[in-house]
Amino acid sequence: MKKGKVNKVVLAYSGGLDTSCIVPWLKENYGCEVITFTADLGQGADELAGLEQKALASGASKAYIMDLREEFLMEYAFRTMRAGAIYERLYLLGTSFARPVTAKHLVKVAEQEGADAVAHGCTGKGNDQVRFELSVKALNPHLKVIAPWREWEIRSREDALAYARAHNVPVAVTEKSIYSRDRNLWHISHEGGVLEDPWAEPEESMFMLTVAPEAAPDTPQYLTLKFERGYPVALDGEALGPVQILERLNDIGGAHGVGRVDLVENRLVGMKSRGVYERPAAQSCTRRTRGWSRFAWTARRCTTRNWSRIATPNWCTTASGSRPCARRWTPSWTRRRSALRAPCGSNCTKARVRWSGASRRLACTARTSPPSARMTCTTKATPRVSSTCSACR
Repeated sequence: MKKGKVNKVVLAYSGGLDTSCIVPWLKENYGCEVITFTADLGQGADELAGLEQKALASGASKAYIMDLREEFLMEYAFRTMRAGAIYERLYLLGTSFARPVTAKHLVKVAEQEGADAVAHGCTGKGNDQVRFELSVKALNPHLKVIAPWREWEIRSREDALAYARAHNVPVAVTEKSIYSRDRNLWHISHEGGVLEDPWAEPEESMFMLTVAPEAAPDTPQYLTLKFERGYPVALDGEALGPVQILERLNDIGGAHGVGRVDLVENRLVGMKSRGVYERPAAQSCTRRTRGWSRFAWTARRCTTRNWSRIATPNWCTTASGSRPCARRWTPSWTRRRSALRAPCGSNCTKARVRWSGASRRLACTARTSPPSARMTCTTKATPRVSSTCSACR
């Protein structure tokens, strides 16, 4: 049964279970041409391999795949990190800022192709539908947004698997491994399956980026990460681009079991959701920025930052923040981070990232003369800090 007059739809396509089912469903129910758009945010070569052929085999007339990794990091992830934003003190917002950059280019492709609608595979009970649809409406309010999860008869992932089998759509998900995942350079999230039971412990086979802490090396690995204006620019003395830095930190941190978190978070629609996240690179960068900011900021700025860590992620995770307020707030953080240009040392061991030192070149934005600081890490204890700057004592 046709649901409305739509000539051409651009679908935000991941190749996962939901969006794989949406391609034939849109053609059946809207009688329209379907074009898929995939944003490469660092999902990995395995996930992107054969995606274009899969989309075309499912019924799409054309498939776009765009490499947005650097834009994703520089314009979204790192800016959020500079603000110290951590939703509910645990979630580093990896999916929250992945959706707006995807929606931005989804709209561009729709305009380029002359489409009159876009579609997404977000459910009707999460935050992603809000992130996608507010972004689309802000960029092009004339585009119709189709959300199949709010329209079709499929009510569970088991139903979606049955639909895929009936329409000969190849998917990697099985009823034994039925996790819903979202992966990019900043993190990978796991939902569904046994995680629906809050009493159930995550299965070790579920994890993809990190080893179990029990299996991590006993010897710590020391790293030096250099920042300029709050952005990481070099790792262990080697100047690298943002994508290369995150890829290396994911490999190193993952090998040491860094970055796992199991949390129950509050969604915009009033529900609670359990998710397990792996974010070795994101946790490594975030810990370092929090560490060196203590050297350079006054007590008042640290207090303001603590407020920002609560308020900013609420804007990010729901995509409903005050735009004028956010616009005024962001430049202030840029100024406060601008003089911070120094290497920071840390070590990775047994699922922990710990400070191991800060360069004497760390500039102090609050004073005319930069402090010379030393940080000593003791085994499984709080780091001690001693400073030769009398004003900082």
